[in-house]
Amino acid sequence: MAKTLMVQGTGSDAGKSILVAALCRIYTRRGYRVAPFKSQNMALNSFVTPEGDEIGRAQAVQAQAAKRPPHVDMNPVLIKPEGNSRSQIILMGKPWKSMDGSDYYRSKKSLWTEVTQAIDRLRRDNEIVIIEGAGSPAEINLNEHEIVNMAVARYSDSPVLLVADIDRGGVFASLYGTLIMVDEDRDRIKGFLINKFRGDETLLRPGLKMLEERCGGVPTLGVIPFIPDIYLAQEDSVFIDKNRYFGDGEGLILVVIKLPHISNYDDFDPFLNDKGISLCFVSHPSEIPEAAAAIIIPGSKTSINDLEWLKETGLFSKIRQLAAQEVPVAGICGGYQMMGTAIHDPESFEAEGGSVEGLNLLKVETLFSGQKTTLQTEGRFTGGPGFFESLKNQKCRGYEIHRGETRSTEEGIPLYRKEDGHLEGSISPDGLCWGTYMHGIFDDLLFRKSFLVSLGWEAPESGESEDVLRELEIERIADAVEKAVDMNAIDHLLGLGV
Repeated sequence: MAKTLMVQGTGSDAGKSILVAALCRIYTRRGYRVAPFKSQNMALNSFVTPEGDEIGRAQAVQAQAAKRPPHVDMNPVLIKPEGNSRSQIILMGKPWKSMDGSDYYRSKKSLWTEVTQAIDRLRRDNEIVIIEGAGSPAEINLNEHEIVNMAVARYSDSPVLLVADIDRGGVFASLYGTLIMVDEDRDRIKGFLINKFRGDETLLRPGLKMLEERCGGVPTLGVIPFIPDIYLAQEDSVFIDKNRYFGDGEGLILVVIKLPHISNYDDFDPFLNDKGISLCFVSHPSEIPEAAAAIIIPGSKTSINDLEWLKETGLFSKIRQLAAQEVPVAGICGGYQMMGTAIHDPESFEAEGGSVEGLNLLKVETLFSGQKTTLQTEGRFTGGPGFFESLKNQKCRGYEIHRGETRSTEEGIPLYRKEDGHLEGSISPDGLCWGTYMHGIFDDLLFRKSFLVSLGWEAPESGESEDVLRELEIERIADAVEKAVDMNAIDHLLGLGV
């Protein structure tokens, strides 16, 4: 049975996901068979496993850190907010129910069974399981129903590392207060980690000593420095709520529409490593720079609601205006659906259902149905006008997560042909507008460069693939964490060598 260690936080965005990824890579490098686990994840950034199951994007990154294929047992419950206090529950990789918070908590018994069975399978098949909590274990109003923090630590009998973000301020109070609030589970917290530290650590030491004394001897096992420009997928859109502009402000400006229910915005991470490219996330027409080189409409959990939001904000008219001025427009997944002539929802899977007029930039329409598509996909680009001709017959791969089927309303130009022969995506006759269900399309170095060059970008002579860049980033973060943390103490908590 695997050894287990749990990483909890004093609050959201403390850095738990990145630290779990780092620990997975550290112990994988040491020759252990490691797996990540997060019982319940609330995020609109998700990923599709080789088996076609949907899990949180952060757990897919952690699986990569452990050099393992992502598996649904690593994240058995995924909560995808839909608005109006309701969420879609993905249970063991498949859509289960749409419900509000009170209904969800009443479902604890069914969910807990799946959670415990998943972690049991991971513990049987691995030597070490690194478990991630969610939010804070000190949310005492939720303790009776929670299935992701101390409930998991008790079930797996895991020692807990409590992480706090010093960049926010109040780090000593948040660690001490959290320890006090977890009551009978206090003894499970075996050490603190202080994350995102800037400055001279010697100035922190007196506070660390006082913290240990006031917390009954719980030590701080690491002060992890602020790691700039982390190039790994964040868990959800909290990150871009605080960060709207990426890049140096020079060169090409790519505008991404920050939809209310934006999903898988990590589709655009590959641009962050391209010199001379800036990403700008906007929520209003006035935020679109005059020098915008292209508009990209990302994925959405609720395409119809977000399409209506485009109309309410004036972005709908603005996007059509820019397209008429020959500014390229691209759509991924839900954004692709919005670019068509209409979205039809006769069975009311979203809000009031019915039919909604689209941007009419692509001659396609979407019909929602009860079946949700989750799969990894491969194929070859079909070619077409503009830069697409240079891609003809080149391989492409990614993954799909969507409800509904999109079909051409007249003879159009598909983006790529799948291995099974089916055509997917759409390109406008002038090649300036295009859309696809393929998440991860910008990971393809050739496709991304061809797209950017068509906008006027001067491409460097060489570049690394996204797989290589992500591997380098995981190694960089693991190195920083291993250097900053008392790994001997962590080994002892895991019972290694005992």
